[in-house]
Amino acid sequence: MNKDTLTESRSKTTGKSDEHPNLWTERFFNRRCCITFLTGCYSCHWQYREWEKTELGSCCCAWKEQFFYMCLVVAFVLSVIFLFVWVETSNEYNSFDWVVYLGAKRWFLWSIFMLSIAGILTAYTSLLLLLSFFLLWERIELYLHTCHKVFIFLVILLCSFLLYVLNQYWTDKWLIAGLSLQIIAPFLHLSLITVMILLSWPLAICVAHLESEVRIRRYRMAGYEHEVLETCNIFTRLKALQVAAGLPFFVILLCLYLIPLGIYSPCILKKENLGPKPTFFGHRGAPMLAPENTMMSFEKAVEHGASGLETDVYLSYDAVPFLMHDYDLSRTTNIREVLPSAAFDHTATFNWTFLSTLNAGQWFIKHKPFFGMKPLSEADKRRASNQSIPSLAELLELAKNEKKFVIFDLFGPPPKHPLRNTFVRRVVKVILDSNIEQHLIFWLPGYDRDYVRFKAPGFQHVGRLRTLEELAKENMTIINVDYKRLFYRQMVRQYQAAKIHINMYIVNEPWLFSLAWCNRINSVTTDNIQVLNQLSHPLFFMTPGYYTFIWLFMVITSAIIIGVVFYYHWVKELKKEKWLKDTTSASADVESKNLPKGESEIQGASQLPKKPPARAVRSPWTPEVHYESSARSGKNPPDTSHFARAPNERPVPFKNTVKPLMLTENFQHTQTPTREPSSENTLPTLKEDELGGAFTEESRAKTDPKTPVSDSSEGSYEPLDGAISTISDKMSLKQE
Repeated sequence: MNKDTLTESRSKTTGKSDEHPNLWTERFFNRRCCITFLTGCYSCHWQYREWEKTELGSCCCAWKEQFFYMCLVVAFVLSVIFLFVWVETSNEYNSFDWVVYLGAKRWFLWSIFMLSIAGILTAYTSLLLLLSFFLLWERIELYLHTCHKVFIFLVILLCSFLLYVLNQYWTDKWLIAGLSLQIIAPFLHLSLITVMILLSWPLAICVAHLESEVRIRRYRMAGYEHEVLETCNIFTRLKALQVAAGLPFFVILLCLYLIPLGIYSPCILKKENLGPKPTFFGHRGAPMLAPENTMMSFEKAVEHGASGLETDVYLSYDAVPFLMHDYDLSRTTNIREVLPSAAFDHTATFNWTFLSTLNAGQWFIKHKPFFGMKPLSEADKRRASNQSIPSLAELLELAKNEKKFVIFDLFGPPPKHPLRNTFVRRVVKVILDSNIEQHLIFWLPGYDRDYVRFKAPGFQHVGRLRTLEELAKENMTIINVDYKRLFYRQMVRQYQAAKIHINMYIVNEPWLFSLAWCNRINSVTTDNIQVLNQLSHPLFFMTPGYYTFIWLFMVITSAIIIGVVFYYHWVKELKKEKWLKDTTSASADVESKNLPKGESEIQGASQLPKKPPARAVRSPWTPEVHYESSARSGKNPPDTSHFARAPNERPVPFKNTVKPLMLTENFQHTQTPTREPSSENTLPTLKEDELGGAFTEESRAKTDPKTPVSDSSEGSYEPLDGAISTISDKMSLKQE
């Protein structure tokens, strides 16, 4: 029978039109689609079928599937860890791309590619876990498809390998993750409490349903002690599921409530304790706005408020200091087009006359070295595409005119270079010849410091990460350190107590700059000066009192919400249990009322319906039948005008001269026999003409066509009252 036929027949039966599907049909249809989608994605079963639900409290799948499910959980954890570490190290993306370029000799945003891989792996494992959760919610047995099993093992191997590489060759990545947790810990704490509130809804449904299942099963097994003993392990498993679901949730929630007691965040402090905003050193200028280490880049840094300019210095073969970061010219110039054979030669092996002719800006327009760079205007594009390698003298001229500090790394020339041993003195001479104020020079190189102090006593010498004793011995009041050293806050506090000026490199992300600000760092070297300069206050900053208020508010609010959610679902499940008990009791009462007294007692004991025994056929004309019918109908035989009451004394026997009444089968009545009726108390039979045809079917149809034919039920005796009265009258006439 097709759908239209079913719909038409249902309409005829119910008398209602099915032009619009009812809500039940829509819910069932949507559920079918949902189940098909879940099993299709998880097990590649794309055809709907009625899945046999696993018993509540029993194992969800075979042991092999349990093993692969644990592998899925491990893959999810590893992918989340790798994604978190890689997201939080976004400050190092440009450095990572540069390191990969040194090996591949091809520029590409490898950092973004790795970020995409981490996101895909995390999304894939998260989706599988979510699908498995919904399947378990529907109590469908888990069966992970073979392709998913292979991919899960690949995810585990890939994430393990990448985390191993980071741990071996880039250990500082873990320090970056620790720094990010320092600043986002308060907000992560509040976010996790919100997540726990959201998770409390399905968890409350699960726990309440398990409790209701336990109570209903115990109620249904009442009186069957032997069956309860056999299935007590089911109750144990159901209780164990409750504990396994609820206990970790409340333990984690309690830990979240107490976490602020052990949280340290530099940005939770009073406003009066917040230091001044750090100043900026443009790292190779403003490399997100113009090609690095070009005059356009340094001018852009000055426009965006840089207090100092940072660069890298090499010396050409003919003793001209120039600005370049890489050991070769292949990345930032067009030497591959001009002189391909020397593209990977050392930078210091070329003469300045050749270096000054190379284009140092076209690569910037082509490759866009930073992810998320804002598009340049047409004028800036034209200007950037015409940039060349600048000399140190050009940078010093700009710094002198703008009163900007200059700090640089000085790289020694390769062997056989004419200035192999005197490159420091050559650079000092160029600086002094520029007539720049000496205090604007932050001298960072560690070579030949005594000569530098002698020739240029006004230079401010900058040290690396050293002890306070070593810095005091060399008369240094400025240090230039990696921002990852912020993780060791005790060391930073010691420098600050000794009034050491701290400059940190390279700080590009706003959250990292906010962390440096809250730690009272003096200055930072950055590629992202155009964004950091716009910050008017640190991100994630709040006072201790405000955080305490938010903490207590979230604790109280979340506790109330979670309590209400659990109470609501608990009461809802208890109502289901009560409804089931009431329904069962009502059904038992109805069945017991429809049975004879003896069987009703048995029914109450066993709660099982039994078929009543067959009743023998007895003539409805005996007084016993009449009196029993009257008693059941609640009528009192005496004081009625149309009922003949049986006399207390034994009636006088008389001769029966009346033929028996021929009754139709519809007037026959079944009743449990008590004793055989005797002829003495049996009513005499009358002729059909004496009754006037009152009890024939034809006469009934004539008098009352709508009167139904009497059946064998107890209530079928009342239509005979008139006939019995007539019989009594005729009997009295006969006796007279």
